[in-house]
Amino acid sequence: MENDYKDALNFLYSLQKYGIKFGLSKTENLLKKLDTPQKDLKFIHIAGTNGKGSVATYLNFILMNAGYRVGLYTSPHLVSFTERMRINGENISKRDVVHYTKLIKYVMDQSEPPTFFEAVTAMAIKYFADKKVDIVILETGMGGRLDATNIVDPILTIITNVSLEHQEFLGNTIESITKEKAGIIKDKIPLVTGINQEKSIQIVEDICMKKNASMYVLERDFSCIQENGVYNYYGINHNYNGLKSGLNGIYQKNNLALALASIEILNNKGFSTKDEHVINGVKQAFWPGRMHIVSKAPIILLDGAHNIAAMHGLKESVKNMEYDKLILVIGIMEDKDTKEILDIIVPMTDFTIYTRPNYYRAMDPFKLKEQYKKVHKYEIINNLERAIVRAEHIANENDMILITGSLFTVGEALSILDPINYPTEEA
Repeated sequence: MENDYKDALNFLYSLQKYGIKFGLSKTENLLKKLDTPQKDLKFIHIAGTNGKGSVATYLNFILMNAGYRVGLYTSPHLVSFTERMRINGENISKRDVVHYTKLIKYVMDQSEPPTFFEAVTAMAIKYFADKKVDIVILETGMGGRLDATNIVDPILTIITNVSLEHQEFLGNTIESITKEKAGIIKDKIPLVTGINQEKSIQIVEDICMKKNASMYVLERDFSCIQENGVYNYYGINHNYNGLKSGLNGIYQKNNLALALASIEILNNKGFSTKDEHVINGVKQAFWPGRMHIVSKAPIILLDGAHNIAAMHGLKESVKNMEYDKLILVIGIMEDKDTKEILDIIVPMTDFTIYTRPNYYRAMDPFKLKEQYKKVHKYEIINNLERAIVRAEHIANENDMILITGSLFTVGEALSILDPINYPTEEA
């Protein structure tokens, strides 16, 4: 089975050579040959720049607590490919990865092969249909309008927020990116959103009016505040006070608000939840690699912040934590806004180690250091494991080591720091 699983992954990863291609036809064609499994499923479709995974996680745990069989599709994975498809918290088995990869190979058009994400999306939908889940939480890969996931008819859509990202694919302005993400809005299907730019809200409102889709906006129709480590939610028709969250970070109040507003709407669509399901689900929520503390003396904090907005959120969260010195271990992908990201996080650190994960898109740490010109204490270590060892050597028990810059950096760090629960997957 291990060899079959590696063969399956090698085939799927080989599809990455076809790059990123926007369009729905290949995913639709794959699913037609698989007997259109999406027709048998109910979907929550989530787009947005940041927070998709956290909103999905809250929804997943709340609905699981309510007794529903919940499929969760997210990307990218941190350590194992099997993380991308989960049912009630359990990753897809390696045996099922082999089975559904063979299905995709059998039905795909060899003359026009799908991209990696198109193939994996079709696999996930077929898998969830075969396993007869009650509802699927489906996260877009990039954008929305032409994202491979946008072949479903959801019962609810969510757009978390919008900021500049993937401009080469989505456009160079917030407005153009908003239009792409708003492409998941469907006729008469409600939308919950955390978008806060006036022009973007107007764009989405206009689309919702044309599609006769109700729209619920964070800080207008619902909100959430954090006080003394607990959350108070003021909702569309329901309030929750004193909620404790399993997810760390000041920015989680917005993600939690979006999830709870969505739960309110789902209650009117046949997915009923009680207060105890919400309270327990929010408390149990866990999303590895996001404000993820893996050690406490010193604190070792992992967070996959990989763009400007996410790094701002991480900075504010770290500022509110207690520690003596902050040691930063950072590796960023070449296609990111490296200078701007470093300008946000490096000034608050006492020592920075520039490094890289073992991934072809990672920026060379010597080039990464050149992106930050101000005088500061630093080292350059061209290997993530050695960078972590060095940080641990420098740190005292009251210090914090922050490992961030990319989900690829965080995933590799998890395998280094917790190899039993996050073993390296070689393929």
